[in-house]
Amino acid sequence: MGSPSSDPLGPARPTPGYAAHDRDYVLPPPEPDVRRHPIVRHLVLFAATVVTTTWIGAYHYYGFLADYSQNLVLPVSWLQYLNGLWYSAAVLGILGAHEMGHYLACRYYRVDASLPYFLPLPPPFPSGTLGAFIRIRQPISNKRELFDIGIAGPIAGFLVAVPLLAIGVSLSRMVQIPADFQGDYLGEPLLLKGLMWLTFGFRPPGFDINLHPIAFAGWFGMLATTLNLFPIGQLDGGHISYAVLGRRSTVVTYGTLLCLIGLSFISRSWILWTVLAAGTLYAFGPRHPRTYDEDLPLDSGRLWLALFAVVMFVLCFTPAPITLDWSPESLR
Repeated sequence: MGSPSSDPLGPARPTPGYAAHDRDYVLPPPEPDVRRHPIVRHLVLFAATVVTTTWIGAYHYYGFLADYSQNLVLPVSWLQYLNGLWYSAAVLGILGAHEMGHYLACRYYRVDASLPYFLPLPPPFPSGTLGAFIRIRQPISNKRELFDIGIAGPIAGFLVAVPLLAIGVSLSRMVQIPADFQGDYLGEPLLLKGLMWLTFGFRPPGFDINLHPIAFAGWFGMLATTLNLFPIGQLDGGHISYAVLGRRSTVVTYGTLLCLIGLSFISRSWILWTVLAAGTLYAFGPRHPRTYDEDLPLDSGRLWLALFAVVMFVLCFTPAPITLDWSPESLR
């Protein structure tokens, strides 16, 4: 009578990459990558984004010096554009940290991914960039990898954005808003509200905080974090939602789209993002691509990180990111 060890197939071994509770996690063997990935296009796009963010950063610094006054005239000089680096370096640091979080997580799991692509955006657009992204060139096989790769970017970007935002707020100043002022008003996420209150305390009526360009870069980083954490489609939040909820994440996707439609009635600044989200769902479908361990729950450590992603979203979210043609009269 044979023993269990005499099985001609040998003893049972864990499937590579299988994320079960009672088995050790085993990385799948890496596939040889015979392709070459030239970095020239990455460098060109990054250099172009440095130019556009420095260019728009000079305007932000000019506005910071003006203190809401529309009568200040400064001569155009190389020094003005040098001061644009305050914004450029900060915003590229936040975006770069976000994408490198994804990239390094891919490298850890031996998932083939590109270096970050930075997207330049010239004035008059106030950001100077459309953000950045990496290309993941192969399917992600299990939920643990998907979750870790998805959440690594927002956490890395958030950890860089928070200290930069705090530094930027400390360099900002409280000023009185001129009665004839008219311009764009930035919504204040909870994190920004808290830092401004700790720095300046109560703001009297008719006064506001004139943000230093570094603080504006932190604000843009919070907006980018919010957009990426929406639990929809192939966004980071969509990956996190699917990794936590499996097939039930489709319900969250539909609910998120309805919320975006509702936000579009609150602020016109959500309309474009809502159209893009709806178009993506129409093109690729509402269901996240499946992994073979779809029905297995994540471990408690990753569930705590998922809760931290919700906290990041709440701290960075504002219902009206940008209000165009704002004036003090609108407060009355």
